[in-house]
Amino acid sequence: MLARFLALGLLALALPAKELAPFLDKHCLECHDSQTRKGDFDLEALKFAPTDPRNLAAWVKVHDQIATGEMPPRKKARPEAAAQSAYLADLGGKLAAADRARLEAEGRTVKRRLNRFEYESTLRDLLAAPWLDVRESLPEDSESHRFNKSGQALDVSHVQLARYLATAEDALRQVLVASAEKLPGTPRRFYARDQGSYVGPMKFSVFNTSPERATFPTLGYAAQPEVRAGKAPTTVGKADPAKRELEGVGVVASAYEPIEPKFSAFKAPASGRYRIKLCGHTVWVGPGEAKRWFIPNLDNVGPGRRSEPVTVYALTPPRVMRRIANIDLNPEVTVADIDVQLVAGESIQVDAVRFFRSRPGAGRFQNPLATAEGQPGMVMRWIEVEGPIYDRWPTPAYQALFDDLPVRRTDATPLKVEVTPKDPAKDAERLLRRFVQQAYRRPVSPTEEVRFLPVIQNALKTGSSFAEAMVAGYTAVLSSPGFLYLQDKPGRLDDVALAERLSFFLWNSGPDAELRRLAAEGKLRDRAVLRAQVDRLLDDPRSRRFVDAFLDYWLDLRKAGVTNPDENLYPDYYLDDHLAESCVDESRAFFAELLRGDLPARHVVASDFVFVNERLAALYGLPGVVGAKLRKVTLPKDSVRGGFLTQASVLKVTANGTTTSPVVRGAWIMERLLGRKPPAPPPSVPAVEPDIRGATTIRQQLDRHRTQESCAACHTKIDPPGFALESFDIFGGFRTNYRAIDGKTKDVGIGKNGQKFAFHQALPVESYGELDGRKFAEIRDFRQVVLRDERQLARNLVGQFAVFATGAPVGFADRPKVEALLDAAAPRGYGVRSLVHGLVTSDLFLNK
Repeated sequence: MLARFLALGLLALALPAKELAPFLDKHCLECHDSQTRKGDFDLEALKFAPTDPRNLAAWVKVHDQIATGEMPPRKKARPEAAAQSAYLADLGGKLAAADRARLEAEGRTVKRRLNRFEYESTLRDLLAAPWLDVRESLPEDSESHRFNKSGQALDVSHVQLARYLATAEDALRQVLVASAEKLPGTPRRFYARDQGSYVGPMKFSVFNTSPERATFPTLGYAAQPEVRAGKAPTTVGKADPAKRELEGVGVVASAYEPIEPKFSAFKAPASGRYRIKLCGHTVWVGPGEAKRWFIPNLDNVGPGRRSEPVTVYALTPPRVMRRIANIDLNPEVTVADIDVQLVAGESIQVDAVRFFRSRPGAGRFQNPLATAEGQPGMVMRWIEVEGPIYDRWPTPAYQALFDDLPVRRTDATPLKVEVTPKDPAKDAERLLRRFVQQAYRRPVSPTEEVRFLPVIQNALKTGSSFAEAMVAGYTAVLSSPGFLYLQDKPGRLDDVALAERLSFFLWNSGPDAELRRLAAEGKLRDRAVLRAQVDRLLDDPRSRRFVDAFLDYWLDLRKAGVTNPDENLYPDYYLDDHLAESCVDESRAFFAELLRGDLPARHVVASDFVFVNERLAALYGLPGVVGAKLRKVTLPKDSVRGGFLTQASVLKVTANGTTTSPVVRGAWIMERLLGRKPPAPPPSVPAVEPDIRGATTIRQQLDRHRTQESCAACHTKIDPPGFALESFDIFGGFRTNYRAIDGKTKDVGIGKNGQKFAFHQALPVESYGELDGRKFAEIRDFRQVVLRDERQLARNLVGQFAVFATGAPVGFADRPKVEALLDAAAPRGYGVRSLVHGLVTSDLFLNK
């Protein structure tokens, strides 16, 4: 590589800055010489050696700050326009030449392995096992440029390799066991009255003497006091089938300790696809005696007054829950159907998510939904499970591993499965060759196909069964560089590498049969064919992986559950899992809609619609939305909502659960949504902690902070977006005042934990500011300031897509390609789908 640069004559550019351009001497060195070093930046010591990536980055910073007018500072004399243009053209040309030389020699990206999300998705597709859940068994991936897609961060240690081996073997064993025996998929019904966790809490114990924490029996819509008192059988059972269908068990609280009813009599017998019906309805439970009306009378039950949103979880004991559906149970008996992939051993738990979760506190807990007339309840009658459901037998998963060889379950081997080969040696080689061809995402030589055959042969020689030996060989394949690493070389991608890059971009997995076929035929680099494949991949359900993985890192949605709302300041959010889950769902549905409809990039900060369910609509102040399902809702004119900018998920991940910080939110918004990354804060400067006592506002604290010249330069850029968002609390609720705790509780209310509010409304929020010389009063004004440059919003999206798709950020020499891409997308308002098309058909994507 060094010889390549020498041949290009670029090392001759290693000159002192003053010799490179008198422009710097005249306009910059006064503040950035070796003695002054403002901002810890010394131009006198900065040689011009752009073959060094760090040196190149430093000179790009010089170029950009002059080009944007940030330097020289406004209080200094401005350079003449002609002199500035000439200098930037000269400097930019040299930087672009150096960067192009690097791209030609090395390519834009560094060779990398699959991250753990890609590894899981690729295994699911390869082994035809969409239920596989293996990523948590792999180490957390490091990040570079905010994504887990760069070879600079995705190294491989001996620990990781050991985890890959263990994970691959475990996945293969799970798939083989699930495919070894065809189980009857006859529908089976499990009644709530037969579940110990449903009927046990009907009786009080030393751990529970509160009716809110008890379950109660119903027959139709009527209570059954005799059953609850233990004076009548828990169920009529098979003796009266018609009456049995009317039996149910109700709750007035969420499924949270100490009351956690579940259908534990059902455990998925094998991993695979299941169809589940859930039967239940809502009820109204009467009040207690006059002075304690908020305590439910479980012997006074009638028809429900409204529907209730319910979350359905797949449960692995003791408390590992995986959300599989959101449904609504109505006052009328409701039978909800869900189609789901379950892992062997999982059972079903349902949760009435609007109900409260009683926790100890200063006083006795109280249901916030209780009224003097009573409180809502939910009754479950039964679930019916059909499955595992096989589309065909043998399963595609088994055929991927053992083709048509006979198989049976047995206790004679540790694997519990016996596969009978016709000729062990020939079958082993045949199956291994076929598997390697599918696992490796490129043409494989005959020699490479059998590289791991000795692993199988040695296992057979040492007494392993045929199935165990093949699993050992397959494990080696799935842990080998040919499977773990993406295959690209410097220069133009060939069709095979292009198919791989495209599929890992939009499916987070390897190419399917159609992409492989087009690559083998040499057709994929045809522009029309490539565009058609982009649309096909985006229209496929597997593009949900792109939506999820991209937003998990671009918007940090994976961190949405990292912080919990403070139970004293925000008891109305505390323990509200449904709200936390719904806000992430909203962002994903919103982004999927931008892609589907090719909506303009301006929607990132301003849209006239949101995706909400009842809980989110209540948070956003949108009336008339009922139920657990997300739906697209048009916003009223002049709404403060719209775009990612004011979505609950974004506002939650940029807060800490107790307070909000304009600095944190501002820096996040500038980088993630506006594409204007601020510099890192000096290590010696402490963070500004908001005053939860309510004595001073965060603006007042930051005003003092900005009196330091070294702080003001950055804070004038990053604080304004944060101030614009100060009207939104730690979960995205709109506010006009801060909350504070100092013993002066004035607000009457009860939180989801059943405890009375302990906060009061303190100082008013101040959401005004100034960005780029334009003032705004609040969030709606701020949006208009940002929308003055819609092209920058699109430019940022392209940059984010580029890192996710290729593993490398947009370099200096890449900028003209991005501008050409934006020019092509401009007539469609920089539609998000158009930007994806533009990236995939550009040299940014088509070259390593």
